Amino acid sequence: MATIKVTIAGPRGRMGSEAVKMVESTEGLKLISVLDNKNNGKSLSELEGFAGIDVPVFSDINECFQADSPDVLIDLTTPETGYIHTKTALEQGVRPVVGTTGFSNEQLQELTDLAKEKQLGCIIAPNFAVGAVLMMKFSQMAAKYFEDVEIIELHHDQKLDAPSGTAVKTAEMIASQRKPKVQGHPGEKETLEGARGADYDGMHIHSVRLPGLIAHQQVMFGADGQTLTIKHDSYNRASFMSGVKVCVETVMNLDTLVYGLENILD
Repeated sequence: MATIKVTIAGPRGRMGSEAVKMVESTEGLKLISVLDNKNNGKSLSELEGFAGIDVPVFSDINECFQADSPDVLIDLTTPETGYIHTKTALEQGVRPVVGTTGFSNEQLQELTDLAKEKQLGCIIAPNFAVGAVLMMKFSQMAAKYFEDVEIIELHHDQKLDAPSGTAVKTAEMIASQRKPKVQGHPGEKETLEGARGADYDGMHIHSVRLPGLIAHQQVMFGADGQTLTIKHDSYNRASFMSGVKVCVETVMNLDTLVYGLENILD
């Protein structure tokens, strides 16, 4: 297999720095440049924590692509920047692998249409952890038998979007197997606004943000006399890298946008 040339957006972030390590240590992948909003013109090796990794740093995505022509862009930034990066990459023939969540439905549809027009692979994954994908799949299976469900997602206090992309994706997958139902007592009333969380198709989603957390979610199903809890915990960001690697290798063989890691796993 030919070597896949990779650009990483957001290398100084916690996920981005793990992605740099993963690409550097994976046979068949080659890091050729990074996108960073502060260190244009430097070498990555000049930045703290990246000794010996001598690739150029760009702040402008167009300049980066024109200089280095990557095959794949790994974007681990913010929803606003990630959307711009993903759209630009597709327009310039670069295949995006995106771990940024928080895109609107309209943005996802625009990117889907653009990927189809350009016949380029693009993967947007709310969660790269294989265990989290299995948690979502198992929840989808359970929804056939349990119509009452609540989702509790817990993340570090620097996460920008709530609920998480994983929680929303889980709710979408459950909804595909469950008839809409308003849960709880018909006359229930919030004495503090938001106490029951967000509402998706009658399900409730609760978001917790605390320092010390990484990424955690539990899906709680209830029925007469029993409950079923399906839970996943990521204790460090290295747990996401096996999924990033699979996406980078898989996106080279796609000609459309795929949303969710579960759609490319056997």
